[in-house]
Amino acid sequence: MDETTGSSRAGHDPTARRRLGANPVPTRPSGRYTADSNGPRRVPSAVPYVRRRRAELAARARTGELVRVRRGVYLPSAHSAPSEREEWLLGGVRGLVDRLVTPFWVSHDTAALLWGCWTWRLPPFAHLTQLGHPNVTRERDAAVRRHWTDLPVRDRAVLDGVPVTSLERTLVDCARSLPLERSLVVVDSALRLGADRDVVDSIVEESRGKRGVVRARRALELADPRSESPGETLVRLAAVLGGLPAPRPQVPVLTSRGTYVVDLAWLDARLVIEFDGAVKYSGGEYGDPAEVRRAQDVREAALVAAGWTVVRFTWEDLGDPVAVGCRLAESLRLALRRRADSSRPSSPR
Repeated sequence: MDETTGSSRAGHDPTARRRLGANPVPTRPSGRYTADSNGPRRVPSAVPYVRRRRAELAARARTGELVRVRRGVYLPSAHSAPSEREEWLLGGVRGLVDRLVTPFWVSHDTAALLWGCWTWRLPPFAHLTQLGHPNVTRERDAAVRRHWTDLPVRDRAVLDGVPVTSLERTLVDCARSLPLERSLVVVDSALRLGADRDVVDSIVEESRGKRGVVRARRALELADPRSESPGETLVRLAAVLGGLPAPRPQVPVLTSRGTYVVDLAWLDARLVIEFDGAVKYSGGEYGDPAEVRRAQDVREAALVAAGWTVVRFTWEDLGDPVAVGCRLAESLRLALRRRADSSRPSSPR
């Protein structure tokens, strides 16, 4: 039995990116995480279904013109590409809304996706919360995970016509049920989107003694809404799990070429941590890859000339968080040593 409890909200505007002279925000590798926190996601509309058109719709699905997301629910394939897990799940949500008759609310990390939160390693099924125990023997569905609990009116919302748990309730559900690296990505972005921390704390307190509450408190202790990408959140977490102090997010650094706001930094060591997405080197919306790389090189040279050490990470690095923590520890040790050496008076000749 899953029990979880946040507040109703129609939408949130995230804090705008305030990076002076910064590199573009990396976009996401398909199906791995969502990084476009621009508010709630839209759920695609289904193709109108009537029984007499069943053969026609099935034929259009066979040709690839439509995608069948649930029995009797078809979407235009452009809006529900199976290669894009997020879009596929959004299509699945439309199928649930159009076919289920018992009251339900989309919840957990599926609700996080709808709210526009970041997610990490999103599963290939949708979460639903219901007020009563579902008849799972009568209706088994591998694409759905059902939870049942009392859901206060405070914790209910509607997004794009879809019943969904509130942003605060969604945050707590994820913090209680997901591994720390997945939940912290959701928690950081939900707080960044405007989740009310007082309401979140109330929900956690109401859940005292229930499964996952200790895990949720840990995620909330580590949360920082200043994080501007899931990659930054995961690098920060790797540092903490490696026994290091949490680096400070979004630090303005003055250089001879102007002020740069770096992703993460340890101020005492003058160590900058930058997270890079490989997509920004492939052109498209970010412009010429050579120019993007040149701008990054200029930026890094300016930071180094100002007395900072720079260490970089990519999505490939995050596949081994222990290695990330070890590399951060060694970089911090060397940076602190350099700082200590530079502060010593020179020996007289």
